[in-house]
Amino acid sequence: MLSGSVDGVAAKLKELYPDVHLEIVGMSTTGDKILDTALSKVRQQIRGSCIYGPCSCLSHRVDLVVHSLKDLPTTLPPGFTIGAVLERENPHDAVVLHPKHVGKTLETLPENSVIGTSSLRRAAQLKKRFPQLEFKDIHFGLRGGCYCRLQRGNLNTRLKKLDEKEDYAAIILAAAGLRRMGWDNRISQILGPEDCMYAVGQGALAVEVRARDADILEMVSVLHHPETVLRCIAERAFLRHLEGGCSVPVAVHTEVKDSQLYLTGAVYSLDGSDSLKETMQTGVAAADKKVTSEVDEGVQRVGVTASKISGEAQNKAERLGVDLAKLLLSKGAKEILTVARQLNDAR
Repeated sequence: MLSGSVDGVAAKLKELYPDVHLEIVGMSTTGDKILDTALSKVRQQIRGSCIYGPCSCLSHRVDLVVHSLKDLPTTLPPGFTIGAVLERENPHDAVVLHPKHVGKTLETLPENSVIGTSSLRRAAQLKKRFPQLEFKDIHFGLRGGCYCRLQRGNLNTRLKKLDEKEDYAAIILAAAGLRRMGWDNRISQILGPEDCMYAVGQGALAVEVRARDADILEMVSVLHHPETVLRCIAERAFLRHLEGGCSVPVAVHTEVKDSQLYLTGAVYSLDGSDSLKETMQTGVAAADKKVTSEVDEGVQRVGVTASKISGEAQNKAERLGVDLAKLLLSKGAKEILTVARQLNDAR
């Protein structure tokens, strides 16, 4: 297991399986070493070089790897699967203000205040929502609450730089990451979906395992949170069918209410001036129904194996994501994303 927030996952497993010995293995990634490049570009390098953990799993150095789900590709390398998706933390983004602006919000900050973010998705939405503010790229920050991936320097050091300099009036980070690191007191504002929808999988931790390792897959499967699994399957199916990724602004919002799964998805141009946004829903009443405990590598939905959660509900969630993507594509989403990708690559 990778070090960091995996302590929480290890603690859960130890509580459930007190006789199992767990050893945490620390690893670093390319993202830890490249501190002067936008994360939308660094994550492309990381995905291309297979350093999420499959290499370590393949060599049997480790049996499971803990990730922030939003950083795992919607198609995993052959032989690997997401064996558990834990209950989601708050998936929304948070505003961290410079101390001199404490008590303010993005709406009440002085005109032309500079806001730092390393996310194309956040910048595109917030530029459109708050045109009186200036949004600039930053090349640091906690990303999405994962403790085993792009650690890109000490969070305390980064917040200290925000506090001691006046380059930014605020920075935007994932609320889940700040909370898991114990920095709740730095959250000045949570951005709701009307301001900024979140990234696919944001706020959820995923446990990746070897797909044919039946014992390990069975062990971690108890960590699955059914509602989170269905929401994230829908989101990942949406992203996969769009052929989107971290190099283009794609955002989602999901909720389960009265046995209905609601998915809102959107695509944006880099400056937020062009966008498409739609909402669809489907019934998922059988989400908690246990259907089978059989391990079948072929039964993955956008990289997730959840054999103890209703297959029918999972299929509906996946279809919801695909259908919403098809709707946006029919309205011109591909053209928006193509231009956004080209502009980002040229930067």
